[in-house]
Amino acid sequence: MAQLRIALAQTNPTVGDLSANADKLIAWTRDAAEREAHLVVFTEMFLTGYPVEDLVLRTSFVDASIRTLEEVARRLAREGLGDLPVVVGYVDRAGLAPRVGQPKGAPLDAAALLHKGEVVTRTAKHHLPNYGVFDEYRYFVRGDRLPIFRLHGVDVAIAVCEDLWQEGGPVSVVGQAGAGLLVAPNASPYEKDKDDVRLELCARRAREAGCGLVYVNQVGGQDELVFDGDSIVVDASGEPVARGRQFEEELLVVDLDGLPVSDAEPGTYPYDAGDGSTITVERLVLSDEPVAAYAADPCAVPERLDVHAEVYSALVLAVRDYVAKNGFQSVILGLSGGIDSALTATIAADAIGPSRVNVVLMPSRYSSDHSLADAEELVRRQGVNAQVVPIADIVNAFEKEIELSGLAAENLQARVRGMILMGLSNEHGHLVLTTGNKSELATGYSTLYGDSAGGFAPIKDVPKTMVWELSRWRNANSGPGFLLQAERPIPENSITKEPSAELRPDQRDTDSLPPYEVLDRLLDDYVEKDMGSQELIAAGHDPALVTRVIRLVDLAEYKRRQYPPGPKITPKNFGRDRRLPITNRWRESTS
Repeated sequence: MAQLRIALAQTNPTVGDLSANADKLIAWTRDAAEREAHLVVFTEMFLTGYPVEDLVLRTSFVDASIRTLEEVARRLAREGLGDLPVVVGYVDRAGLAPRVGQPKGAPLDAAALLHKGEVVTRTAKHHLPNYGVFDEYRYFVRGDRLPIFRLHGVDVAIAVCEDLWQEGGPVSVVGQAGAGLLVAPNASPYEKDKDDVRLELCARRAREAGCGLVYVNQVGGQDELVFDGDSIVVDASGEPVARGRQFEEELLVVDLDGLPVSDAEPGTYPYDAGDGSTITVERLVLSDEPVAAYAADPCAVPERLDVHAEVYSALVLAVRDYVAKNGFQSVILGLSGGIDSALTATIAADAIGPSRVNVVLMPSRYSSDHSLADAEELVRRQGVNAQVVPIADIVNAFEKEIELSGLAAENLQARVRGMILMGLSNEHGHLVLTTGNKSELATGYSTLYGDSAGGFAPIKDVPKTMVWELSRWRNANSGPGFLLQAERPIPENSITKEPSAELRPDQRDTDSLPPYEVLDRLLDDYVEKDMGSQELIAAGHDPALVTRVIRLVDLAEYKRRQYPPGPKITPKNFGRDRRLPITNRWRESTS
């Protein structure tokens, strides 16, 4: 039996920044070498970032990915790191003749083994997900190879992300081929209520293959997706050996004991993959001799965060990376004294620091005294930059020139606020954060070109009831990496008072919406679970309310299409997950 020290590079790449990602690979590999690792495993498509979407349809991009892979292999050798094998994801190209229905250039979601200045072997994802946020049939062709390389006597197999999640394919061949360890680069996005499916999956696949399994997951924000890390190592019986932290970059170095020593002959061998395909196993040898026995370093398996800590950490990471990766130095938002803007400001201050957060208090003729006081109290607690711009006179100036009443007059106030924020954004280069939540977005309870105007929407996928839960959680907790040091950063009155848009006298959200605890349960069933009207009624929802809410949701599709991107934290967000036509005469029947 043999030992191996594996370094899991739970990293945060930037899509399209191949040079910076390559630099990070060199730096992290050097760190792994200093910690005497025998193998480093980076994440899925690390060199290009993930997901790259239609970039893979450009020949120039795929060429750059392949070129960067080969250059970084040579660079590792030049910098004295060539003896340490590295597994890394990138975009490759299949050697196929063009055909109808095949992505241009036949791109591959690939992984390679780098060693001694060379790209020793390459493989590609076999199972291409085409559900939820994934469109990989649009972009890639499937791989059909399983590399197994011998490292210090242990046969190590490589499979990419979705190949773990589906039956058949390369992972089904690992056990047949007798590999002693399976390493799997991943880019698996976060969503709440997944329970612990990844650990259960890794344990099951390890038991099926009869070998240890190393699952390395990406971390960081990429537009609407958040990757949470949480890399996993299990032994051949499926028992956890080590686990990465959530929402943090980490080089997790793990000692694996009792790995089988192989004497299988190098070469290529076909195997029935169990899904109607044939997988070709390519065996090669890097080193036959097991490493001398050494004292293994113990690894901890940290406790997972609770649901509120998970969601809040995901939102903070999403804002931090969207700001940094898109080159913004600061953010700006309207601060009303209500709970949505209070939570958004707090997330921003935790993400990039209060000195880079700008808030604008824009009282109108209908703003209550306590709203302005609550906003001022948040500014005092958090130390964000604030200015007050009363909008009553600006609204009056509009009303002198154009006659508006009812909803149009109410929306004018929101649009004046949006105009002020966008003007300050243009003047100072701030990123405008919108403050609407998922319940409002679902029902169209927002003003197009008003409170929906902006560049990023941190709580776009957070239902109103969870907005309150997260606010209470944040007032009672902090977390690693949060930059806001204030205790209880959100004023209690912002949490406890009845929500109102304050666009007319004595307005309350419940004037036009049901109580949020009722609304959110119905929205969860209609939006997340795709229940029809009859199913909703059978589930116990009031028939009249079902009819009303379905109509609100369906008619607001055009608004949602124009809403800024925001981090996905639920199983079905508005955007990449839920895609409905705007022009659509289908209506659910309640009869």
